[in-house]
Amino acid sequence: MNKKDILELKRRLKKDSCTFTRLCGCYVDADRNKVTTFGETFLNLEDEEFYKYLEIAKKILSGTVNNNILELEFPTAEEAPGGRQQFLMGLRESVLKSDELLDAFYDLVIDSYDYVGNYLILIFHDAYDVIKKSSDNLKLDESEEVYEYLLCAICPVTLTKPGLGYREDENRIGPRIRDWVVGAPDTGFVFPAFTDRSADIHSVMFYTRDTKTPHAEFMESGLGCEPRFTATEKKLTFQNIVKDVIGEDNSESDALFLDIQENLNDLIPVPEDDTAEPEPVLVTAGTISSVLTESGVAEDHAAVIEKTYEDVFGNEVPSAEQLVDPKLLEVNARRKEKLELIGQVENLKQQLEETRSLPVTDGEEDDVPEVKTYDVILRVKPEKVGQIHSQVINGQKCLVIPMDEDEHAAVNGVNTTV
Repeated sequence: MNKKDILELKRRLKKDSCTFTRLCGCYVDADRNKVTTFGETFLNLEDEEFYKYLEIAKKILSGTVNNNILELEFPTAEEAPGGRQQFLMGLRESVLKSDELLDAFYDLVIDSYDYVGNYLILIFHDAYDVIKKSSDNLKLDESEEVYEYLLCAICPVTLTKPGLGYREDENRIGPRIRDWVVGAPDTGFVFPAFTDRSADIHSVMFYTRDTKTPHAEFMESGLGCEPRFTATEKKLTFQNIVKDVIGEDNSESDALFLDIQENLNDLIPVPEDDTAEPEPVLVTAGTISSVLTESGVAEDHAAVIEKTYEDVFGNEVPSAEQLVDPKLLEVNARRKEKLELIGQVENLKQQLEETRSLPVTDGEEDDVPEVKTYDVILRVKPEKVGQIHSQVINGQKCLVIPMDEDEHAAVNGVNTTV
């Protein structure tokens, strides 16, 4: 499953190219009761409803692959009679016209979907005539296969906030009538998955809006698949693993973690051009061990992190890109820039101190410039220089500068009358 395949499905969800055959739904209240169910021929819907439902369907095909959209594989047991994959195959073959299968599907969602509040279960049926493409990506007239699939969207239904509004029947401002409104889908799936422009009945495409806390219980109990981490979950889980060992909220551990992030970022391949996507670099337990050593993590801490990392992620090894937080890279860049400036200032201070401590010499062989400090600095016109002389007055050595009546003097920038 890749972004290109998903976009191919999504682009078809327009008024003139949409081929949804049927739409069915079930409204569920907070007590898990089926409030109402319905079924419609999709193309017969009024325009306002048509476009609203189409927007909901598009959301299930939106987001980032491996974060909002995950490919889940069915275990062998679920492909046997009575398994979830077999049930979805039957539901697809019914073209959503079997009330019995639809009721069983709604029950399956209600029993396995952990949500507090009202929600709407929507399920669409579609048959997409996949047109062959040539090697240069041009469409041919010949059909490759008919991709028949189900698209499910589970949408929260919330009560609008209380407020004031214009009550037309009474011609006055009064309390606004509160309505139950269907929101953007929280969770959904496409079965079978669309992989390499073909149906993959062994997989399902799972969608989640919240990448931090996807409904893993629905992946497992509803679809019968092994739950998978989103990219966001991998990133946050990795951060927790490391910070639980090295500590947090102090400058030393924060700097150490930022160095780990930078070293992981160095593993991410740079694409040679805009057309080809480089293969992601998987961060195995061995790789993470090398990164920790390079970052200066203590050997005993590194061993604990490596073991926990391996236990948590198992066979679902994250890529380097999934473990790196771009915001933290920016923080680290600013931190290094600040440290560099501090180092430059300290270096300049040291050079100044070393220069001041050098002996004063009259010779010119030494390349080091002479540095002298003066208590009195005079700046006079060239013709006055020859008139300046020293004289002892009241036992104190003084510099005497003769002044004519029309001459003026300034001491430290302040005019002085003589």
